[in-house]
Amino acid sequence: MPEWLEVMIRTLSAVTILFLITKILGKRQISELSLFEYITGITLGNLIGYISLDTDTSWYLGFLAVFVWVSVSTGAEFLTMKSKKFRDIVDGKSTILIENGAVIQKNLKKERLTIDEFLEQLRKKDVFRVADVEFAIMEQSGDISVMLKKEYQPLTADLLGYRLSSEKEPRTIIMDGNILPESLQEAGVSEDWVKKELRKLNVTLNQVAIGQVDSKGELTVQTGTEALPKPDHSNPNDQIKDLVQRLQDDLKMRKQLASNDKDRLEYQEALNQFQTVMHAYQTKKQS
Repeated sequence: MPEWLEVMIRTLSAVTILFLITKILGKRQISELSLFEYITGITLGNLIGYISLDTDTSWYLGFLAVFVWVSVSTGAEFLTMKSKKFRDIVDGKSTILIENGAVIQKNLKKERLTIDEFLEQLRKKDVFRVADVEFAIMEQSGDISVMLKKEYQPLTADLLGYRLSSEKEPRTIIMDGNILPESLQEAGVSEDWVKKELRKLNVTLNQVAIGQVDSKGELTVQTGTEALPKPDHSNPNDQIKDLVQRLQDDLKMRKQLASNDKDRLEYQEALNQFQTVMHAYQTKKQS
């Protein structure tokens, strides 16, 4: 057999086996790797290269080595799921870097993390002031998770006392001008309904790059040049009313969340002044 043909056959075999190995080891291998998984990935890459190109030795021994590594890796994955102690050894433990708002410098040194690197990781989490952080921890993957102090956390519907209905995943029912029958059935709509909605938007099916049905049963379309339907822009007066209401709600909520009477009094005074100004503005506008 010619050497070039042998290399082709061996390379194709190696790629096929590597694909099967990746499927066996699971998706975690291609997302966040533990230290052991990182070592396994490097070793398998070297072994596959050996199998493909080393024509002077018994190349089938490379497949034997791959089989051993896969067996060890699969066994280690099984043990990490069953044993917390083994998981701590293989994957490591998370490390607290900020606790109760205070940076723990000895843990930064333990993880060999400089102040500059730590600040960079915080900036990636959109945190630019260390004093805003209540708790930060370095995960086993090396990523840093951050929890802001309560007063710096964004307002949510729960804090505002609103009860919202659950949101469902939008269903993509049109892709590249073609209706997807399975997604259409999952969304609970018919092909006739889709065509009717497209006529309302003045587009044809072959003009649609992406079409999705949201949890409200509304069809949104991307043509590749514009998004349909286009959002309704309310008039300036409605926008002003909405902004005023949001500002009042924000001041009321900040007053409720204030930690002491002094802050609550200041928020109440600000709210009173704001309402006085808005009342004077509306009176002047009506006169």
